[in-house]
Amino acid sequence: MSLADELYRETILDHYHNPRNHGTIESPDAKIEGVNPLCGDELTLYLSMEDGKIKDVKLEAKGCSINTASGSMMTEAVLGKSIDEANKIIGTFKEMMLAKGNDTVELDLPEDLEDLEALQGVKKYPVRIKCALLPWNTLIEGIETVEGKR
Repeated sequence: MSLADELYRETILDHYHNPRNHGTIESPDAKIEGVNPLCGDELTLYLSMEDGKIKDVKLEAKGCSINTASGSMMTEAVLGKSIDEANKIIGTFKEMMLAKGNDTVELDLPEDLEDLEALQGVKKYPVRIKCALLPWNTLIEGIETVEGKR
């Protein structure tokens, strides 16, 4: 295992064992359930918006380390961002995860969000890509729910 792979593995395990923004929001603007029946991952995403920005986002994830870590990193990446900024981050992440083969994609993210790059290693295991994408696809659904209420 290369040093980069080891660092990525440690980053994923850190987010798995110490998920950021874990929990619930008492009166969210959206509460969305996400499920990956292939591996048993489940999550509930809570989203609160204010003035077009993600005021709060919480996640309760059950399942594999990749699902939990990806959700933890996602909440850090989008908290406080406008819908447009969040959608750009979502698009960049999905592009990275869905690039052909094991091609790496340079993420255009600030230094404090570089943890997301750790999930590129998941591409070596195609069946696990859905685990990494589940929180992000659930966030898209949550944003669409909030925007539909306006």
